[in-house]
Amino acid sequence: MKIFIVIIFNLLSCCSYLAAQVPDSLKFQSLTPDEFQKRYLADKNAILIDVREFFEFRRTRIKNAVNIPSSGNLELAADTLDKNASLFLYCYSGTRSRKAARVFYDKGFSKLYSLDGGITLWKKEGKRVDRRRIKKS
Repeated sequence: MKIFIVIIFNLLSCCSYLAAQVPDSLKFQSLTPDEFQKRYLADKNAILIDVREFFEFRRTRIKNAVNIPSSGNLELAADTLDKNASLFLYCYSGTRSRKAARVFYDKGFSKLYSLDGGITLWKKEGKRVDRRRIKKS
């Protein structure tokens, strides 16, 4: 009987831990390039963030994007941004932008959008990019 109670207790503990986890679909939305572009252009309180490394950003980027590399201190960057802003995040393929969206969510942001497929799919679908070289300051 004791072993049965221990097993039930362990199962309930695991279930309560899992129930406390917020799924990514509630933290941020992954958007296709078309949806991403439409929502970004329609939102007056939007900030477009490229989370790739500077050497990637300087070669090609979406116009008006700011570079906040995901390898840097995203938590510190989050403290400098308006929590009410809509953050539109992208990277090369979508992996780093989803990771960054989780960090921004944990810092109190609620309007988070990640570009599904990243800038790679953006370009593949014929969307414009800025190719002017940027010098490191």
